[in-house]
Amino acid sequence: MTQKSSWLLLLLLCFSSLLQAETRIAVLDFELKDLTLMPSTAAERKRTGSLKPLLQQELANAGYAIVDIDPKEQRRADSGFGYLFEHHDVAAQLGERHEADYVVVGRLHKPSFLFAYLMVHLVRVKDGQLIGNFITESKGGEPKLTRKAVESLAADITAMLEKHDRTPR
Repeated sequence: MTQKSSWLLLLLLCFSSLLQAETRIAVLDFELKDLTLMPSTAAERKRTGSLKPLLQQELANAGYAIVDIDPKEQRRADSGFGYLFEHHDVAAQLGERHEADYVVVGRLHKPSFLFAYLMVHLVRVKDGQLIGNFITESKGGEPKLTRKAVESLAADITAMLEKHDRTPR
């Protein structure tokens, strides 16, 4: 590779990361849908509470700007369990008030003691459209397994955003 092409490649990489850094993502608190015989234990509530910061960290590490939305404001926008997860337009309005480009709405769905599903909807704020529906299985409740599932979700979200965010704003 010549020095000129090396500089061109470096310039393109810098431009690409600048575009990515401009992409603002709001990650909402995950909701817990526990269908087991002992639902909503302290351990499951703790695990559910850990999902948002873990995902925010992974997305920030990937170069995205993270938008914070106060949990109280999220609860005011949420008309009941699953409402924001199912009503992408309302999630988009919440993101728009905070100048986010995308909103991540998540759920920890636990049908069994043996596994749980991390489910995420990726909503594009400008038109309220669902552009990504991701589901990752997590076996057991160990923190390192939960982290692996979140890393997988972040990779899926990043791939989808790269597909949808090719043009500059």
